[in-house]
Amino acid sequence: MSEGTMQRRAQRDDQRARRTMRAGGLNRLLAAAAAVPVMLIAAGCSSGSDSGSGDESGAAQKSGGASASTSPSAEPTVQAAAYGALPEACGVLSKKTLTALVPKAPAKGKEGASSDTAARASCSWSSLDNNGVKGSQFRWLNVSLVRFETDAASSGEQQAQEYYAKQVQDVAATAGAKNPKSQAVAGTGDQATTVRYDLKKSEGAFKQQTVVSRVENVVVTVDYNGAGLAGDKTPDAAALVKSAELAAKEAVAAVETANGEGAGGGSSSPTPSKPSSTAPSKSPSKSPSASASASAAKKS
Repeated sequence: MSEGTMQRRAQRDDQRARRTMRAGGLNRLLAAAAAVPVMLIAAGCSSGSDSGSGDESGAAQKSGGASASTSPSAEPTVQAAAYGALPEACGVLSKKTLTALVPKAPAKGKEGASSDTAARASCSWSSLDNNGVKGSQFRWLNVSLVRFETDAASSGEQQAQEYYAKQVQDVAATAGAKNPKSQAVAGTGDQATTVRYDLKKSEGAFKQQTVVSRVENVVVTVDYNGAGLAGDKTPDAAALVKSAELAAKEAVAAVETANGEGAGGGSSSPTPSKPSSTAPSKSPSKSPSASASASAAKKS
């Protein structure tokens, strides 16, 4: 083989080797380049998974927080009525008190009509002390008891407070009342007010005293009026007020005793009326002073 031929073959082998090396380098470069996206994708997936977990955790926390903050709190409950019974209306006053206030009245008072005596009860006494040509002294006494039950809208005590206020207003606004005066009374239940006024009638000049008291969810109203008839002198208003307030204190104490509190000032063991399933109407009845005057006119 000639020297020139050998040189050309060597050149071809050298070129072939260079091409092989370039091809190998390119393949490695392509493989490396292909691996980069795969790594990036893997990294991205890993990052996305962590981020998603964090978002879900955060969302769960937010959801939990929102649930906790928006969950309804316990519904407010209306306070239960403190007293569930009334004493027998005709037994709330002691014999001594009745003798002082209505000396000529029968020993047993007249019980008022009621469809539910555990919610509403009353009793009245009428006394006429006839002194012949000197005239006569008339007295009329009435005790009214009203108990309120708690309902979905308001407590029994709240209803009693509203009724108490309405009673005081109604008595002061009695038709024909002259010189009405109101004064607070201490030591008689939770609230007590005396309303007094004069009432002119054909039979004579009447002095009217009404004591409205509230103890818990019960309202006690005591009406007491007096008049000198057929020429007898008009009774002293201050003395009548004192007597009415004494009767109110005893009646309130009897309500407390009937519900297991204190010692009643009336009969030794007032008989509570049977439990009631219905509450009295929220609207007050007609002012008792009006019925007092009507009764006075009848008795005279």
